[in-house]
Amino acid sequence: MADVAKPQDSRSAMTYLRHHMREYGMLLALVAIMVFFQIQTGGTLMRPVNLTNLFLQNSYIIIMALGMLLVIVAGHIDLSVGSVAGFIGAFAAVAMVNWDLHPLVVIVLSLGLGTLIGAAQGYWVAYWKIPSFIVTLAGMLVFRGATLWLLNGKSVGPFSKGFQSLSTGFVPDFLPFVAPMLGMERLNGFALAVGVAIVAAILWLQIGARARAAAYGMADEPFGFFVGRNLVVGAAILYVTWLLATFRGIPNVLVTMGILIVLYMFVTNSTTVGRRIYAIGGNEKAAKLSGIKTERLTFLAFANMGFLAALAGLIFAARLNTATPKAGVSFELDVIAAVFIGGASMSGGVGTIVGAVVGAFIMGVMNNGMSIIGIGIDYQQVIKGLVLLAAVIFDVYNKSKS
Repeated sequence: MADVAKPQDSRSAMTYLRHHMREYGMLLALVAIMVFFQIQTGGTLMRPVNLTNLFLQNSYIIIMALGMLLVIVAGHIDLSVGSVAGFIGAFAAVAMVNWDLHPLVVIVLSLGLGTLIGAAQGYWVAYWKIPSFIVTLAGMLVFRGATLWLLNGKSVGPFSKGFQSLSTGFVPDFLPFVAPMLGMERLNGFALAVGVAIVAAILWLQIGARARAAAYGMADEPFGFFVGRNLVVGAAILYVTWLLATFRGIPNVLVTMGILIVLYMFVTNSTTVGRRIYAIGGNEKAAKLSGIKTERLTFLAFANMGFLAALAGLIFAARLNTATPKAGVSFELDVIAAVFIGGASMSGGVGTIVGAVVGAFIMGVMNNGMSIIGIGIDYQQVIKGLVLLAAVIFDVYNKSKS
């Protein structure tokens, strides 16, 4: 019997891998790209200071990718996110420097303005059925021009330390006694403890989810895949937090990203709203006939995108310590590319938050690695374009085989 079970288990594993090639393929691609650039850069890529810069440089792309995923899953696109982010950064700069408003007031006003912009665009898409490509293309032009007008073609800054900490600040070490215990002079104990806690929480949630699925006969993932996936993820998190702990600890922006990722994973995986957004992208007419308020959800997806674009604009401005007329240029291309590379479908209804984050990191690692080894910006654009094309071809190929 054992001789018969092995081929069956092998076939089951291969079937599962074929059906989940998109998720595992992107994760393996990220690992391969990181290993490649780690070797090519002589170990520079994964040095603590460069790893911290990697998070700071790509935080706004990852944040906007979360909102873009929902828009694309709903069957639409938003080309204005880069211009909106640049406009909000300009608005915040003028409000703080020229109008002398308190940073907290400016942050609230900026997030509200970004949400309003997204809602205005979503209104025309959802209720007037104007194609999102046209509406957001117009928005891209409008807010690019508005940014130039607001800044009068000049950079505005610098900002207060409090506002800069939105992007460049670090979480204090609340466990300073850990470093002496481990015999190290410089170690952020809190960052290390957070890494251990995250891994423990992930394992607990994953084991619980698998147990519940098994109880209902729905656990289709082979046990070996389950163990291997969680070991790789856990080891990666512990390694990254260790590197951060040996430098300055956890960046504030990483905390913001982590909270948003967990929140949007919960919304897309465990709420009625999330499931209905996927239903709209899968078949809008069927979703509408089943009683789903498709217009309202489309409107909310764009309003949410405006909110996240505003947050990204604030973080980008805080990192540069100034608002520039060219801020946000081509951001939309990196954001959209990250979502598609992460496995989202062009036709809507397919995509995950984890995939979007992985796609954003693929773009970020490629940008960072190519810059370190001295590849020119011209070749960088060509390579990123080819990677995006390959991801879309991979998506179309998988759909044709299913």
